Amino acid sequence: MRPPARLRQHLPPRGRTGALVTWLTLLKLCAAHSATLVIHVQTADGHALAGAVVTARPLDGPARHAPPQHAVMDQVNRAFEPDLLVIAVGSTIQFPNSDSVSHQIYSFSPAHRFQLPLYRGEPYPPVLFEQAGVVTLGCNIHDEMLAYVLVTDAPYFGRTDADGAWSAEVAHGRYRVALWHPRLRDAGSDLERELTVNESDRAELTLRLQKPLQPAPLTGRPHSWDY
Repeated sequence: MRPPARLRQHLPPRGRTGALVTWLTLLKLCAAHSATLVIHVQTADGHALAGAVVTARPLDGPARHAPPQHAVMDQVNRAFEPDLLVIAVGSTIQFPNSDSVSHQIYSFSPAHRFQLPLYRGEPYPPVLFEQAGVVTLGCNIHDEMLAYVLVTDAPYFGRTDADGAWSAEVAHGRYRVALWHPRLRDAGSDLERELTVNESDRAELTLRLQKPLQPAPLTGRPHSWDY
């Protein structure tokens, strides 16, 4: 495995030393060039907002994104499980149906339109998501079923925990942080901030909504983004 370009300058030339730097040394170098980025998300009235999606994009160096992954969104008790996934561009999602009834999944979202005709048990092949954006999922048979897939080309992403916090280990440099939530009233540009992760080992930022969240959808069941 070849070290990142930003670390190779610290490695001794093979011709002079005749040996490779050990993994322990490499790990120390990585730690010296990274920090913990912590993002806190709050509602308009100052309470912690759990389940919000946070993305962080480096503003220095070439653009890059996280490697594709394979995720699973099941269907249980007439609900999607989980009901919100965040994945990298180029990832796939398998949609098994572990329910006692058949479902027909669909999306009319511009980021990815598709439909899985009525089925239960044996799933269809995984669905590939090649374009960044928000994909809203439903079931043609059960209107109360609702889920979201956020496809991102950012290298760092995730959802806030019960305390409204999300964190990641990132390299030093400048970042643009953005927030998304299914019930936002705020414009996306109002929830983007830039910050610099300097030589310290920790950088923190608080994003506070300017407007109250929209009412929860009347689906008859709670969702992971309900507040």
